[in-house]
Amino acid sequence: MATFHTARPASTALRLERIGAAVIRYGLALVVVWIGALKFAAYEAAAIEGLVTNSPLLSWMYGIASVPTVAAVIGVGEIVLGVLIAVRHVAPRVSAVGSVGAILMFLTTLSFMLSTPGVWQADYGFPFLSGAGQFLVKDLILLGAAIWTAGDSLEAASVRKGAR
Repeated sequence: MATFHTARPASTALRLERIGAAVIRYGLALVVVWIGALKFAAYEAAAIEGLVTNSPLLSWMYGIASVPTVAAVIGVGEIVLGVLIAVRHVAPRVSAVGSVGAILMFLTTLSFMLSTPGVWQADYGFPFLSGAGQFLVKDLILLGAAIWTAGDSLEAASVRKGAR
């Protein structure tokens, strides 16, 4: 008896992988845009002041601009990165640039764990995180998402280039 191999619908695993990839990419883009937009609110500008003030990478910004202006500049940068990440299906190289920018952004925010007083729970130290530390540590998973979107976008760009 002859068997015929027909195209099978995508497996559940493949469908879940595709859904997960979409959630990672567009969830990352949405979170980055959303957090960037919040930088225009006075409460958020005040909330990041201690992080930026204590950062060896960013503290210089308050020497040339006010707290709301620094927050707005950071917010614009975040919004731009989020939009760039989201354009992968139209412009994968551009999306890769946004993802690399997000990688740098998350590495910067993770560095706050080393430079910001109060990140570790008083009287306990490492590995006991305070509220500020818990707020920052989530950027580790966002960093992973940005690394994945960078690789995915670069792969899509190379496939597109090869198709020409």
